[in-house]
Amino acid sequence: MYTNSPDNRYGSLAAEIYDIDKPFGKLPDTAFYRDALKGLDGPILEPACGSGRTLVPLAEAGHEMWGFDTSAEMLAQAEPRCAKAGVRARLSQQGWSDFTYDQRFSAIILPVASFTLIEDADTAFGVLARFYAALSPGGLLLIDLTPLSTLAPVEDDRRSWVAENGDLLTLHAVRTGTDWTKQAFRLSVRYERWRENRLVAAELEPMVMRQWGIEEFRMALERAGFTDARCHGDYKRGEPPEAGTHMVTWEARKPA
Repeated sequence: MYTNSPDNRYGSLAAEIYDIDKPFGKLPDTAFYRDALKGLDGPILEPACGSGRTLVPLAEAGHEMWGFDTSAEMLAQAEPRCAKAGVRARLSQQGWSDFTYDQRFSAIILPVASFTLIEDADTAFGVLARFYAALSPGGLLLIDLTPLSTLAPVEDDRRSWVAENGDLLTLHAVRTGTDWTKQAFRLSVRYERWRENRLVAAELEPMVMRQWGIEEFRMALERAGFTDARCHGDYKRGEPPEAGTHMVTWEARKPA
C-alpha cells in the first residue's frame, strides 16, 4: 500500500475530531486510571499523551503529570487545555524510541491502546525496555491494548460531527490490509471539514496498528524485566478479559 505521508501522524483535523470523538474525561478509561493511580506519589509519564484527554484529569486529581507525543498538532490542543483547567504538565514533542528524561517516574500510563501504534514487534520490545528504565524501583506500568480479535475484517467506518462553529466534520476509515503474520492492520483515514456544503479542508491519515495476544504480551513484559503482570477486561478491575472483551488493560511493576 503506497502512502505519501508518515503513518499515525495525527494532523490538525485528526486532533480536532479526536477530542470530539473521545469526550474529555467521559470515557471509562479515565475513571479506571484515576482509581488505579490513587494515592501514588511521584511524577507520572504519559507517552502519546495526545490532546491531554487523560493527562489533564489526572493532573486535576493532584498528580504531577509529564507527557510526550510525536504530533505537534495534538500537543497544541493539550497546552491550552491544561491552562484552561488551571493545571501544569510538562509536555514535549518526542518519539517512542528516543524519548529521554533526566529523572525516573512512579508510573507510566498508555490509555486507549496507544501502544498498538508501534507497528514493529522488535521496536515495541525496545520501547518496553525504555519504559522499564524510565521507572523508579517499584514503579507501575499501565497499558491498554485492543485484543487480537481486532484483526478480523470490519466494515468501513463512517462518522460525522458538528464543530463548535457549525462546520460539519467527517471521518471515513477504510481497512487497506491485514498482515496476519505480523498481527497488524492498516487503515486509510480521511478527515474532512465542510462549511455551507463546501469542502474547505481534508487530511488523509495512513495508520497502522499491531495487536498482541494475552500470553504474548505477558512474555514481552517479563522480557523487559517487569513482574506481577496481570490484565483487566474492559476497565473492570480484577476481572480478566473474556472472548467479547474490547479493551485489555495490563498492569505490571518494576521490581523495588
